[in-house]
Amino acid sequence: MASRNTRILEAAARVIARRGVRGLRVEELAAEAGVSTGLIYYHFKDRTGILRHTLEFINDRAERYTNARDPEAPPLAPRDELQQVLLLELQDSEEVRENSAAWGELRASAVFDPALREDLARATLVWVQEVAALLGQVRPMAPAAKLAAAAERLTALLEGLSMRWLSGGVGIDHARALMESGIEAELAGLQQR
Repeated sequence: MASRNTRILEAAARVIARRGVRGLRVEELAAEAGVSTGLIYYHFKDRTGILRHTLEFINDRAERYTNARDPEAPPLAPRDELQQVLLLELQDSEEVRENSAAWGELRASAVFDPALREDLARATLVWVQEVAALLGQVRPMAPAAKLAAAAERLTALLEGLSMRWLSGGVGIDHARALMESGIEAELAGLQQR
């Protein structure tokens, strides 16, 4: 069952990345996943269920590729870990492109869908809290409110750079350099009292 669910969610992320949330049709999703439409409705109840589970899936997948570590490698310094986690969202791989495009499509659709808006707000809050915790490891004396604000700015910058990269507005190397500059600026701001 888990492998079928995973196949369906992988297919949903592909379809959303390719066609957007409005373009998501259960019949096309079923064909993409190689399952029946009845099975999709059985597992996810309705279109909203598909979207909610797909959002969770792309969040989990992003967490996997941004936190993947060689078990033999020594632990990263806090600053390096922060930079690596954020920059791994800007890598030219099919999985990252698909995840980022699907996230952007879900964010855009949330403007018009209150249920999706709530789910996306929760997912964004968790992401901001994770980045704030990483910032706090680098700047342990910084006040929590400043860490949260810096994390908000960095995650917003990353989303914007990701969309510009995916849409051809900036190259991947330039997007990564801008993200690195943003990280440095936020860390410098957290050092000031």
